[in-house]
Amino acid sequence: MAYISDITPYLKSAVATARGIKPAITCHGVPRSFRTARHRIRSLNGLRSLSRSSSPSSSLATNAQRVRFAPSPTGSLHVGGARTALYNWLIAQKEGDSKFVLRIEDTDVARSTRESEESVLGDLKWLGLHWDEGPFRQSERGDVYKEMVNKLVESGHAYPCFCTDEELEEAKQRALAEGKNAKYDGKWRDADPELVEKMLREGVPHTYRFKVPKGKVVTIEDKVRGTVSWDAEATLGDFILLRSSGIPVYNFCVAVDDALMGISTVIRAEEHLTNTLRQVLILEALGFATPEYAHLSLILGQDKQKLSKRHGATSVTQFSEEGFLPEAMINYLSLLGWNEGTEQEIYEIPELVEKFTLERVIKSPAVFDMDKLKWINSQHIRKLTPEKLEELISPFFKGANPPLPCDASFLAAATKMCQPRMEVLSDSVDITRAALSHSLVQTLETDEAKKLLEGDETFQEFAAAIVSDFENQKIPAPVDEDFEAKYKKWAKELGKRTGRKGKQLFMPLRLLLTGSMQGPEVPHQLQLAQIAHTEGDVKEAVGLEERINNIKSAFKVHEAAKA
Repeated sequence: MAYISDITPYLKSAVATARGIKPAITCHGVPRSFRTARHRIRSLNGLRSLSRSSSPSSSLATNAQRVRFAPSPTGSLHVGGARTALYNWLIAQKEGDSKFVLRIEDTDVARSTRESEESVLGDLKWLGLHWDEGPFRQSERGDVYKEMVNKLVESGHAYPCFCTDEELEEAKQRALAEGKNAKYDGKWRDADPELVEKMLREGVPHTYRFKVPKGKVVTIEDKVRGTVSWDAEATLGDFILLRSSGIPVYNFCVAVDDALMGISTVIRAEEHLTNTLRQVLILEALGFATPEYAHLSLILGQDKQKLSKRHGATSVTQFSEEGFLPEAMINYLSLLGWNEGTEQEIYEIPELVEKFTLERVIKSPAVFDMDKLKWINSQHIRKLTPEKLEELISPFFKGANPPLPCDASFLAAATKMCQPRMEVLSDSVDITRAALSHSLVQTLETDEAKKLLEGDETFQEFAAAIVSDFENQKIPAPVDEDFEAKYKKWAKELGKRTGRKGKQLFMPLRLLLTGSMQGPEVPHQLQLAQIAHTEGDVKEAVGLEERINNIKSAFKVHEAAKA
């Protein structure tokens, strides 16, 4: 019988070479329950017994689900992967006995890195998608895959193939030249057993291939895409399970792990739909029940092309660094392919857990809309308590160039001012810097300001009234208690004295006191600038007195220009 030797040393050696790390999970990377189950697998009858105990039907009897997220640690966690993780996590939260399993599919030792794995795990934690079991690394489960290949060989579902790369390429080119499907021609499928044994004894390099059944049709009822069928023989040649290096291939590992980990529903991206054929064939050959499947639609950019780096930020780390909130990301990601049938767009996480179902996931592609994500983020920012927002803004102030103050009074004033206007947390830096400055002269040269002045014949008299009120101490000091209320009372009295109200009062007042045509509430800006000027020792901060002097200076320049 063409049994394979233990492939665990191959895996561990390859991983150690590529990463220079020690395995983090002992006992072959499987929990005690899986190890116990594995040692029971000594015959195909044993396999069938285990498949019945871990099949979806037994889980669904109590409505409990076992779902998994299985990233490959070859880069950052991107939007598509984060959505897949979220949908799995949401399903696992709906029933008390359900489990969210994290599995690291790292058999691609040339591209997998521990740094990437740690980045993905960190992003999942930041999103709040905490797993119940794992992480389990496929690179540490070599003995499991070896045993499963042996079972397939023993049952006649797999065989060794001694074709060289050159022979395979030659056969491929010959098939293409004849207009045929370039699949493996089955050269070693029914080879003489004595020849096979001889080649094995001589140590001739070989792979192990799965024997695709003749006339086999595989059909699944996908929870998103409906009925999907494949003619296995027409679609596939006998495919590789184990490379000549001893490393198992992706689809074989996935099928075995989904079965032994008792995964009841596989929720993953549409691009994995074609992998399902190979995985179902493997599961059936081993005697396992197949899980249910739900293949999620692609996520496209605004140009209707698959979302990629050219569309801007796509990784969770980038969104975190730019100041998006995890709860806002969860909210938005949930809507990329799912809708409960209402117009609601802002969700708290408990609401999503309650309302999310795979039955409401649509199969048409979702379009990633950065503007909508920012709007959703802004709505979640507005829900934060001042104390929480101060905590979140502080790192952005410290990391600014130059840094902004983080003392209690400045941070509290900045938070109050920025909260209604931020789309992302990093906006707080620009909003705050703009409030500290007073670029009146530059703003007066803009078309918007010129239009305002041209339609206001008494603008200069209004400016003079503000200067006079300051010199006569009628304008409340920004450091006063209840400054905002006092400011509004003064502005109302000023309007009465100058015959102004509404936009005719507040737009000129904003322009003169803040040096800008738009921005946060005027009293909030004045208060923050004064705190920075007197308490924070911020050189760029322009206090109220200096702003009044700028008004005087600007209108002298303006009058000279008119003359």
